[in-house]
Amino acid sequence: MADPNATQMPAVIGTFERWLSLWVALAIGAGVLLGNLVPGLFQTLAMLEIASVNLPVAVLIWAMVYPMMVGVDFTALRDIGERPKGLVVTLVVNWLIKPFTMAALGVLFFNYVFAGLIPPDDAQAYLAGLILLGAAPCTAMVFVWSQLTRGDATYTLVQVSLNDVIMVFAFAPIVALLLGVTNIVVPWETLVLSVALYIVLPLIAGLLTRTRLMTRGGETAVDQFRDWIKPVTVIGLLVTVVLLFGFQGQVILETPLIIGLIAVPLLLQSYGIFALAYGLARLWRIPFNVAAPCALISTSNFFELAVAVAISLFGLGSGAALATVVGVLVEVPVMLSLVGFANRTRHWFPD
Repeated sequence: MADPNATQMPAVIGTFERWLSLWVALAIGAGVLLGNLVPGLFQTLAMLEIASVNLPVAVLIWAMVYPMMVGVDFTALRDIGERPKGLVVTLVVNWLIKPFTMAALGVLFFNYVFAGLIPPDDAQAYLAGLILLGAAPCTAMVFVWSQLTRGDATYTLVQVSLNDVIMVFAFAPIVALLLGVTNIVVPWETLVLSVALYIVLPLIAGLLTRTRLMTRGGETAVDQFRDWIKPVTVIGLLVTVVLLFGFQGQVILETPLIIGLIAVPLLLQSYGIFALAYGLARLWRIPFNVAAPCALISTSNFFELAVAVAISLFGLGSGAALATVVGVLVEVPVMLSLVGFANRTRHWFPD
């Protein structure tokens, strides 16, 4: 199924990915500062929207999501029947467990544990952001985590491609269900529009671009294109963070503790989901080069999508949008710690 030499390549992580938490922290600082210095600028940007879609943010999210979709290879799905165990673990954890445990942790902490620290309306907004994160499995950074554990690159591609197909159909219903269960009003039209705008259309655009690149130069051309467009993705992410925290600037200065409170259920969810997926892979004796990426895929989030949908559903200055951006801040150090743990426990699994 995969090139046997692929798993022997040295694991390398780029400078941007390695220090993503630092760049995001700096972008947060810039956003808070600008939000307090020039609030009128952010108010003007907030008004640039059509059908509940903020146009500046939509452009920035596309700058992040579209390059990821170019990397999705649907032809890899023809190998879906080979070594199905890793796929079963990933899909069960991603779609039948993870969204619901995230919602449960959000309810536990924001409705009960932190009830005396956060106003009820704000708590519901943060809960909505956590639900959006839990329902969006990762797409792009998964390849970085897989490479750092010397995972089977082709198998990882199959897992990501299948997740993206399922996400087109499952993301909106799961989000609507969980928001409804937690008594948060679901604007269905906006939710469906967000799925079309931030999943379906980028996926189609990525597929068309990939097909054209493959006819010109194969995988080499695809890799060159993604390397060329990568700076656009980086800028899109950081400018989005600046905008989000610009809108939240005054709130954060007044209640800086909120970032830490939002991070608590996110941390518990990440480590708990990894332990579950990694434990299942070990019990099922899945080879390490499939087991490690399988657990890491289950743990990581498609935070770009969560951010975009939070903005569309609840607004740029909402607590839901803030919670999804805290997810960006938490994710990288957590995932790097899990990569280190996986590499230290490689001997637990068959080769």
